[in-house]
Amino acid sequence: MQLTAPADRTTENPRATRRTGIHDTDGMAVASFVLGLLGLLVLNVFLGPIAIALASIALWRGTARRGRALLGLGLGVADLLVLVAFMSADNTMSWSL
Repeated sequence: MQLTAPADRTTENPRATRRTGIHDTDGMAVASFVLGLLGLLVLNVFLGPIAIALASIALWRGTARRGRALLGLGLGVADLLVLVAFMSADNTMSWSL
């Protein structure tokens, strides 16, 4: 008779392991894509670096949505390039339409 649960459940059923980290990285990849896309319109000085960071972490952890993470990375870089282009056109530290 066993009164406590075993500490290692993989010995009983090796298929019972849960991989929640993959779902987290998939969410990071999607979030980086959405934030990068949104950053092209508003708050690109904040959303661009966040999209780059989320995409980099998702790619480093091995997301299943690699294409989405690469798009988020590209859009984050594009956010910062748009910011630099509008700042150089206006000769100011910010831009507005």
